[in-house]
Amino acid sequence: MRIGLYPGTFDPLTLGHADIIKRACALVDRLVIGIAINGAKGPLFSLEERVAMVEAECKILSHETGTQIIAHPFENLLIHCAHDVGAQIIIRGLRAVADFEYEYQMVGMNRAMDASVETVFLMAEARHQSIASKLVKEIARLDGDISSFVSEPVRAVLLEKLNK
Repeated sequence: MRIGLYPGTFDPLTLGHADIIKRACALVDRLVIGIAINGAKGPLFSLEERVAMVEAECKILSHETGTQIIAHPFENLLIHCAHDVGAQIIIRGLRAVADFEYEYQMVGMNRAMDASVETVFLMAEARHQSIASKLVKEIARLDGDISSFVSEPVRAVLLEKLNK
């Protein structure tokens, strides 16, 4: 069984994330969504809220693709998380050249720790390349329309969280 790991903070899960998840399903039999606990990033949503969002969105994507998708919180090294879930592939989404520079360093470090785990980059669809969770939260805080950046259920949860 080919197992992939798609890690991120998912604060919140965007349509860009969902696009990468859906396309990653074509590459693996099981896709683990690694939800980074990473309190240093100061997430708006609690870990439990982020897991719930990911599980709700991925239930639909799993049904559409026929791929098993599971949410897995983690706070250890990414390569250790890959070992924990039995992943042979780490999936990373790219939006811009700046993403690649950071990801290039991460791949080098991960390969130095375990060369048997491959990293695969998927470019976000053009219409999703500008979407960043940080910007979505800022737009929502300032009463902007985020409906083209997140699903309706995520939009509702985000607006409720911001008391909008």
